[in-house]
Amino acid sequence: MATPNNVTPTNCSWWPISALENDAGKSTEGEEHQDPTDPALKSQDRLVLYHWTQSFSSQKVRLVIAEKGLPCEERDVSMPLMEHKEPWFMRLNLGEEVPVIIHRDNIISDYNQIIDYMEKNFTGENVMQLIPEPGSLLHSRVVQYRELLDSLPMDAYTHGCILHPELTTDSMIPKYATTEIRRHLANASTELMKLDHEEEPQLSEPYLSKQKKLMAKILEHDNVNYLKKILGELGMVLDQIEAELEKRKLEYQGHKCELWLCGCVFTLADVLLGATLHRLKFLGLSKKYWEDGSRPNLQSFFDRIQKRFAFRKVLGDIHTTLLSAVVPNAFRLVKRKPPSFFGASFLMGSLGGMGYFAYWYLKKKYI
Repeated sequence: MATPNNVTPTNCSWWPISALENDAGKSTEGEEHQDPTDPALKSQDRLVLYHWTQSFSSQKVRLVIAEKGLPCEERDVSMPLMEHKEPWFMRLNLGEEVPVIIHRDNIISDYNQIIDYMEKNFTGENVMQLIPEPGSLLHSRVVQYRELLDSLPMDAYTHGCILHPELTTDSMIPKYATTEIRRHLANASTELMKLDHEEEPQLSEPYLSKQKKLMAKILEHDNVNYLKKILGELGMVLDQIEAELEKRKLEYQGHKCELWLCGCVFTLADVLLGATLHRLKFLGLSKKYWEDGSRPNLQSFFDRIQKRFAFRKVLGDIHTTLLSAVVPNAFRLVKRKPPSFFGASFLMGSLGGMGYFAYWYLKKKYI
């Protein structure tokens, strides 16, 4: 039997989709009682995405799906509720990471493979091609900036900005997030000892290994000197992109077309750049890198890409990005009937976060 992390898509005809939906709390009415081996069900050309709204890789995949206009059943895997560590999800991806897509009999659990799979398998007159044909100048540019943008250590920026808010300006992340992540770091060793996979012993080793690596990574990201170093390198990358956008203006001078990073055609490079700028603004880094007027082409690009339907659909208003993740988690936690102390703590934190963002958004918008 193949594993979900194979280079080639994994055959998943043995795995009941309805069971996954039930475990994730996102079943479709009337479908949960269907036999997953029913040929009529298997014949459907279904695209199912398991993601979390705040996952950067998930956001990029969702943007690609939206830009291509593909019908997709989205299943939210709540990381705050630890659903990515539950056995049903670890059977999809032992790495405990989102996104994961299921299409026909295939499970694809690697972000880059998901992008390539969708470009290869979803084509047609009415489906946008985001990666140009090989051999063209446009293709080489897209590949270059795909590699550059995907190489940025976004997890380090995210953890670092949460742990060191003094390096940010107008961050969308509430202050209690810093306290919470530091509490988790302090209790990391205790939490690892409490891990209980007696019912699924085959999952214990990869689970523990993943947690130890994650904790080591966050501790590295807590190093303020390291954070300043990578933020300096980020500035050089954005300088390169600013210069590239200026080249496009000169290259297509006199042409009546909307200019993007690699040319007059909207591509995967633009999806990745837009998602990157959105995350940097969310973290409170936009004033440092482009809103201060130092990179006007980057500012213009961000203004234009935010108006695209796919970006508005997937990312919405940046001031309510975190709020969109907090509210569903709060209601799902209540539905699960958690222990009173944990449930009360989570709900109080959620409501506090909701109030914080509501105040912040209204202040920015109307005051």
